[in-house]
Amino acid sequence: MIKETVYDKIRGWAGKRNLINGSDSTKQMLKLTEEVGEIAAAVARNNRSEVIDGIGDAVVVLTILASQHNMYIEDCVDVAYETIKDRKGKMVDGVFIKEEDTV
Repeated sequence: MIKETVYDKIRGWAGKRNLINGSDSTKQMLKLTEEVGEIAAAVARNNRSEVIDGIGDAVVVLTILASQHNMYIEDCVDVAYETIKDRKGKMVDGVFIKEEDTV
């Protein structure tokens, strides 16, 4: 028996509400921007519970956005990880700078 993942649950929830086929990527991008703004506000206020909520909301939106493009967010994350896993760089003022971006 295959266990249902949280992403499967999100896709099921979104499908029942017609958010995958009945909406479009533009609307999801606007929603994602809203969620990122909420995360930024929570970080600025050092509000841990709101940061958690905002990150979770952003992942839900990204899961729906991926589904609208006939993709799985899990595959998108795998591709991103494969891109960064061997990346080298350094920290500058608390920001990771890729080796190829350094001067």
